[in-house]
Amino acid sequence: MITLHQPPVLPRPGTAAHLGPNWFASVMGTGIVATAAAGLPVHLPGLRFVATVVWLAAAALLVALVVAWAVHLRRETALGYAADPVMAQFWGAPPMALMTVGGGALLLGPALIGQSAAVAVDLLLWGVGTGLGLLTAVAIPYLMMTRHRIGPDAAFGGWLMPVVPPMVSAANGALLVPHLPAGQARLDLVIACYAMFGVSLVATVVILPQLWNRLVVHRVGAARMVPTLWIVLGPLGQSITAAHLLGRAAEGVLPEPYAAGAQMLAVLYGVPVLGFALVWLALAAAITVRTARAGLPFSLTWWSFTFPVGTLVTGVTGLATRAGSAMLTTLAVLLYGLLVAAWTTVATRTVRGAWHGHLFLPPTR
Repeated sequence: MITLHQPPVLPRPGTAAHLGPNWFASVMGTGIVATAAAGLPVHLPGLRFVATVVWLAAAALLVALVVAWAVHLRRETALGYAADPVMAQFWGAPPMALMTVGGGALLLGPALIGQSAAVAVDLLLWGVGTGLGLLTAVAIPYLMMTRHRIGPDAAFGGWLMPVVPPMVSAANGALLVPHLPAGQARLDLVIACYAMFGVSLVATVVILPQLWNRLVVHRVGAARMVPTLWIVLGPLGQSITAAHLLGRAAEGVLPEPYAAGAQMLAVLYGVPVLGFALVWLALAAAITVRTARAGLPFSLTWWSFTFPVGTLVTGVTGLATRAGSAMLTTLAVLLYGLLVAAWTTVATRTVRGAWHGHLFLPPTR
């Protein structure tokens, strides 16, 4: 019987069984291209149609990965992923993939499957994703504290992956509030979403200084891990998005003055965090360019260039809508252009790498 005290037991390279949890980042990165387009504060001809096609592609990819896991994933392999200090962090990806596709169903699905079906799909995926996300937010830090061997220079952006899902739950849960019966159900969901907002926010505040310290004291480290620096944008952008959506959901649900306070929080929290997010974006971009000049090998960590930037797009979109700011609207469009460019590059490289079997390898530390 395998225990987490033993070395990780992973499948042989090149086998279909080696679809680790990091593969679900491709669903996240694809889905966010669609959902970010759905709320973009400009209306471009054909954009919604393209977004719907991309959402369907993300949904199909999610189904394919879930089926592959159902067929191939063994208990020993799953425990092996959990025992590995690097791969374990990516257990946060499956719940976020579920909720990203679910959110797309609510935003883009009604035209295809009807409003009731879209809400039902989102409720199912949000419920499962939220449960799994809360589990990773506890289980992975527990393993880090009790089982994993972690050195003083081990902190990397992936440490945020297990604790971001509750923030995704908060944002997507806010979208579901108007579809619940008025009264206690809506109130309880809003309160639960704010609690999950806090889970992810406080965990990010704890982890981010450790990453900053590692970068300053131990420098950038291995080139293959540089893309994970972009993961920091995930909880930042998603928290701005969640604050905006929860503020909107709180209207008529929370009693005054808390409903009005939720509206104020959306801006007074969102704008300062956006400022830091843009600084981190500049730092991550500068480090990435510097590393690329020396050689930046492709791996699934490149999906870190997509979903985190997408959350920044949705966050800025929310702020632009609230403030009516032309500057923020322009920024949202520019960031979406960056997201599409990143997704196109990473998706193409992923398809090519999967076709040749190069990506069916365990990540090295």
